[in-house]
Amino acid sequence: MDRDNSNDPVLDMFIFETLQLTDQLEQLVLNSEKTNTFATEDINELFRIMHTIKGSAAMMLYSNISSIAHSLEDLFFNLRDTEPLEINYSKLCDLLLMGIDFIKVETAKIKEGRDADGAPDPLLVRIHDYLCSLGSGDKALASGEIMSADPGNDINLEGTHYKAIIFFEDDCGMENMRAFNVVHKMEDIARPIRYFPPDITENDDCSTIIHENGFEVEFATDCSREEVENFFLTLAFVESIEIMELAEAVEEAVRQASITGEINTLNAVENNGDSNANVSRKQSMISVQLNKLDKLLDLVGELVISEAMVTKNPDLADIPDLDSFGKAARQHRKVINELQDIVMSIRMVPLAGTFQKMNRIVRDMSKKLGKQIDLVISGEETEVDKNIIEHLSDPIMHLIRNAIDHGIESAEERVARGKPAAGRIQLEAKNEGGDVWITIRDDGGGLDREKIMTRALEHGLIAKTEAELSDQEIYEFILLPGFSTNTEVTEYSGRGVGMDVVAKNIEEIGGSVHVDSKLGMGTVISLKIPLTLAIINGMGIRVGGSIYIVPITSIRESFKAKEKDVFMDPDGLEMIMIRGECLPILRLHKVYKLETPVTEIHNGIVMIVENDNRSVCLFADELIGEQQVVVKALPKYLKNIKGIGGCTLLGNGRSCLILDIAGLLNY
Repeated sequence: MDRDNSNDPVLDMFIFETLQLTDQLEQLVLNSEKTNTFATEDINELFRIMHTIKGSAAMMLYSNISSIAHSLEDLFFNLRDTEPLEINYSKLCDLLLMGIDFIKVETAKIKEGRDADGAPDPLLVRIHDYLCSLGSGDKALASGEIMSADPGNDINLEGTHYKAIIFFEDDCGMENMRAFNVVHKMEDIARPIRYFPPDITENDDCSTIIHENGFEVEFATDCSREEVENFFLTLAFVESIEIMELAEAVEEAVRQASITGEINTLNAVENNGDSNANVSRKQSMISVQLNKLDKLLDLVGELVISEAMVTKNPDLADIPDLDSFGKAARQHRKVINELQDIVMSIRMVPLAGTFQKMNRIVRDMSKKLGKQIDLVISGEETEVDKNIIEHLSDPIMHLIRNAIDHGIESAEERVARGKPAAGRIQLEAKNEGGDVWITIRDDGGGLDREKIMTRALEHGLIAKTEAELSDQEIYEFILLPGFSTNTEVTEYSGRGVGMDVVAKNIEEIGGSVHVDSKLGMGTVISLKIPLTLAIINGMGIRVGGSIYIVPITSIRESFKAKEKDVFMDPDGLEMIMIRGECLPILRLHKVYKLETPVTEIHNGIVMIVENDNRSVCLFADELIGEQQVVVKALPKYLKNIKGIGGCTLLGNGRSCLILDIAGLLNY
């Protein structure tokens, strides 16, 4: 039965931490697979991550997640003692990724309020068989875990769960043997779940860790806290003990992780005793729920609007001396700008997480399709608003899949064409003005211009002659619904759907898609997206009784035109010559059917706007001035109007529309 998991901070943190840890784990596995080896520090890190997931899942009573994590932990532990030549890294990584996927799927169920009811047994059998193939099937006890006598049970969860940190007397010596004695004696009153350091009987350096940090053990028992504490204090050489229920310990760890921005780590000490390599620089951070950030941004937006309502209030027009008011208003505006910048910076998220997920897509698809493909990522530190980044993962994933499936050729074809056997996909991000460009570039077979033209003619998509179409315009036919030149339907493509969805998703966040290619050389698909959708700088223009906002980033210049500069082209389009450049004129009063007395070109204002290296001249009555505006969603009845990208409120309380320059250029 599904459960209501709302308003449970411990569960929320468990979900957040588990998904974060599985992402880290996946990247470690993929990176190790590329080098065909698992470095000692990577094995220690993998072991630590699974150890953390296992303990958290056991505490939350998700036994299937805990059992898989337990088995993977044993697997990582036994890798330490296995000769590299004995390891089939491809098979090992397949197994590890299956375990990671299982944990991700079950955690996603929990996040959605459903039961984590996946059966772990088939995967547990595969992991066990692999361990046996390494000759490690009987090494479970060496991993620091007290296994259940029944192999079908992972952890006995009956009784109260405690976490204890035991400190021994300063001069007792042999702390690792003292710790082993504690675990052995505990069997009289408790069932140990796990302890740290885990290799107390095999690593003498554990004594140093225990002496400095104490010996940590988690266990289940029916005894009271007082009885447990008294038991430990009766053991030889035990000087003091810190004990708390495991739920309290997890909540405290969660609180500390939120404050410091770090997840509790179990740093493994290498044989040379140098433990500084894994020490990370601490940061002062605090985790905040995303809906609170959304609410904060909404309030800042309302503050921007209310400030405009005060400073541009019509009642102030008749007051002659407002010097002191103007000074106070400018200071107020400065503070609001700083507040807005801080709020926006909090919402900015690097693209690294989205980009790194593509490693798994490339890895799985290249194996299934029998292709050799290298993914090169750059610019992943580029940041965008968190509301935008949520819309990017699916389009990028689809473009990567397309590049692999029918962009990159097979190794044999590539060698025959004089190319390296391994294909190459580059995923790049960079800032440019107020936009972010994400580029997916492959060195595959490229797009066939003639095939695309033929298919476009069959669908009746071409309104111009072929000579009038640029190569880029022809390539961008693939973005239309149902357009496909792929003759084979595969697991990944060839159904005539997908690219139009990519274009639609990107357009919904105010972006655009651009396609370029060279047959036999490869394809480049670029996504242009805005940094943020929340608050923009705009220029107000008036057309009749209506006011429109033009995004500042789209404006090249504004000027008064002369009649002699305007002429009609052979198709009857109104054009204007500006410094040797011929541009079309778009009269907004005609586009939106507005009544206005300003119809002569020299009586109004001409504004050159541009998008993606294309320009047009907008004709309006007058400029109103620059201002910051809060972008609001359009009402449903306005969503299909070409050239309208949103709406906002002005300082006088009036609503107005925000122009979508990309849409107007296609008018």
